[in-house]
Amino acid sequence: MAARSAIGLDIGTSGVRAAELSFGRHGVTLEKFGQVAVPPGSVRDGEVVEPVAVAEAIRELWAATKFSRKDVVLGIANQRVVVRTVEVAWLPPAELRKSLPLQVADQLPMPVNDAVLDFHPLEEVHGPRGRMLRGLLVAAVRESVLGNVRCVERAGLRPTSVDLTSFAVLRSLGARGLDDTRTEVLVDVGARVTNIVVHTAGVPHFVRILLMGGNDLTDALAERLGTSLAEAEGIKQSTGLDAGPGVSPNAVRTIDGSAQALVDEIRGSLDYFRSSFAGTPPERVVLSGGGSTLRGFAARLEQGVRIPVVQGNPMQTMRLGRTGLDDAQLALVQPLAAVPVGLAMGANR
Repeated sequence: MAARSAIGLDIGTSGVRAAELSFGRHGVTLEKFGQVAVPPGSVRDGEVVEPVAVAEAIRELWAATKFSRKDVVLGIANQRVVVRTVEVAWLPPAELRKSLPLQVADQLPMPVNDAVLDFHPLEEVHGPRGRMLRGLLVAAVRESVLGNVRCVERAGLRPTSVDLTSFAVLRSLGARGLDDTRTEVLVDVGARVTNIVVHTAGVPHFVRILLMGGNDLTDALAERLGTSLAEAEGIKQSTGLDAGPGVSPNAVRTIDGSAQALVDEIRGSLDYFRSSFAGTPPERVVLSGGGSTLRGFAARLEQGVRIPVVQGNPMQTMRLGRTGLDDAQLALVQPLAAVPVGLAMGANR
C-alpha cells in the first residue's frame, strides 16, 4: 500500500516554504522541499498583506517543486496570536470544544466571537473548583487567519487545517528517544517572527512568539549605513558577530546591538519561564530558522541564556527521498525546514 503523504506550508516574511513528507512502514520520508521569495512588504509579521503577490509566489513554488498534491497544512504566527496557560473545567473532548469559548472568554485580549480557539491539554488538576484541565490556550484573530487561508486558496491550494508554527517547531525538533526526558528550549528565528517553545520529552510547558527576527538586523544596518536592504543583508552575513579587523565599526556596532536585543528578549522569556516553572529548569537551547545562521549568534545566545546552545536538524530523524536537492543544498535549507516539516508531521497525528 502506498505511503500516506502530507505537505506543510509556511508563509514567512521573506518567502514561502513547503515540505512534503510521506509516512510508511519504515518511518517518515522527506519527499520534497522548496522555497520561493516573496516581494518585500507582501507579508508583514506573519500576516499576508499583498495576497496577489504571495499567491503568485505559492503557485511558482508548486510549479518548481512538483509537489504531489494541493492539500496543505498551513502555519500561523503573528502579533494577533495569543498563547497562554489556562485551567478549564474537565469535560470530554467534544464537550470541551463546544464550551471553550464560554470558559475562556474573560481571559482573551479580543472578543471571543472574533477569535479562532484551540486548546492543548497538558495535565489534569484537582482544586477548589473540582476536576480541571491545565493546558495551552491558542487564540488568534479570525480575520488574520482567514486572510492567509484565502491567499492559499487564491493560489489554487486547499488548506486542510491551520496550525501554530510554534507547535510545528516542537514536532520537528522536539522528538527524541523515550529515555531522554531533558527539558529544553526550542528557538526558531525567522525573518520577523521568533518562536520559543519550552518542552520536556515533546510536552510543551511554555510558548512565546516574538515579533523580532533576522530582518530586524538587516533593517538597522541599512538605516545606519544608508545602503539598500540587499546590500545590508550581504554585509550582515559577511560580518557576523565575530568580525575581524578591517570591518566597518558602524556595521559591527549595529549588528552587535541588534543581535543583543534579540538575545535579551529570548533571555527574558526564559527568565520568566524559570520563575514560573521552577521545577523544570531547561538544560539546553536548540536553534533553527534562517535568522539563527548568523555567524556567532549561537555563541552570543549561549552567553546570554547560560545553558548550552546547539543547532537543530529537523531532518535528522527521517529518510530522504528524491528531493532533487544535493547535500550542499540540503545543508542550506536545513535551518529553514523546521516549520514546514513540523506542519506536515502534524497531519499524521
